[in-house]
Amino acid sequence: MKKLWHNCHVATMQNGRYSMIENAAIVTLGNKIDWIGDQQNLPEAQYDETIDLQQAWVTPGFIDCHTHSVFGGNRSVEFEKRLQGVSYAEIAAQGGGIASTVRATREATEEQLLNSALRRVKSLLKDGVTTIEIKSGYGLDYVNERKMLRVIREIGQRLPITVKSTCLAAHALPPEYHEQSDAYIEHICTEMLPKLHQEGLVDAVDAFCEYLAFSPEQVERVFKTAQSLNLPVKIHAEQLSSLAGSRLAARYQALSADHLEYITEDDVKAMAASGTVAVLLPGAFYFLRETKLPLMDLLKQHQVRIALSTDLNPGTSPVLSLRLMLNMGSTLFRLTPEETLAGVTIHAAHALGLQDSHGSLVQGKVADFIAWDIEHPSELTYWLGGDLSKRIVYQGQEISV
Repeated sequence: MKKLWHNCHVATMQNGRYSMIENAAIVTLGNKIDWIGDQQNLPEAQYDETIDLQQAWVTPGFIDCHTHSVFGGNRSVEFEKRLQGVSYAEIAAQGGGIASTVRATREATEEQLLNSALRRVKSLLKDGVTTIEIKSGYGLDYVNERKMLRVIREIGQRLPITVKSTCLAAHALPPEYHEQSDAYIEHICTEMLPKLHQEGLVDAVDAFCEYLAFSPEQVERVFKTAQSLNLPVKIHAEQLSSLAGSRLAARYQALSADHLEYITEDDVKAMAASGTVAVLLPGAFYFLRETKLPLMDLLKQHQVRIALSTDLNPGTSPVLSLRLMLNMGSTLFRLTPEETLAGVTIHAAHALGLQDSHGSLVQGKVADFIAWDIEHPSELTYWLGGDLSKRIVYQGQEISV
């Protein structure tokens, strides 16, 4: 079906800039962009449908490239306890922290996990997210990681949203492997990853490289296994300390290295050389009251692509709005509104290996776009929260959420 979307302005986000077309038109054919440009240059053709966008500003659909949207329970009671003065260590000793999420996720049925995740993902969809990455990592054994990954796949069937699934079995040490981290990594590499990949449940592999999780040597074993399965890798690194995890990821041509508060200049140079995207997560930075900023000037100087994401998770970033992260990316990390918008469109597409099909509005790419009732694209970053009036188009079809 050929549709004409006209009477609009477009921020195409080509090359990470607004790359604006004022008084624009978009022609979609099926789920792809067939033509885009100045309305005066619109080729003559017959259209099955003509849609007046009433002077809206059109951007690519948002891409939330780092989330943990599937989990059992939540940790709001712990949140309150911490604010009453109970320490992390005490909460963990009482079975709290990530252990409580693992327990709740293992106890939940597939249907329970799906229903709670759908509610959260719908919030993001209403915010303009048309592509989302979701990680496993709260199952920590084959049966429960598989359960999470099946739910992640099902979300893409239930909602008008593109879902990329990441296996994060190397997220934390499960209770049955207490003080046996090498044995658990071996289990991931020889049993879990090959089986889960064979079942078609995994698009990429992630690992948490940190002193309270896994060492660079252990993470490298996971990366070697992923490489042998032809799966791209990514990493949680340099969030709490500097272990050169981002440099390790760059050696394996990782799609992205995420968090990065403690990166060094050598890490930045390695990421620049490999094309690894820096995914910054202002929700976690804020929620943990972090004060150490990533090396923003160096990331820009070395032209490392910078993406932003919600890091939606129950422990450190219970964020239900990606657009809120645009404002926080500007306020906390000093990114410009143009840079924040690039961070949830074209740079986020690179972080998922989708740059050839998503993330900017050009001929031949998927027709995922949002028509915003605003006067300039900078408003998307400027307004702090709330629900901006918009029309959401997913694969050439207008959707209501």
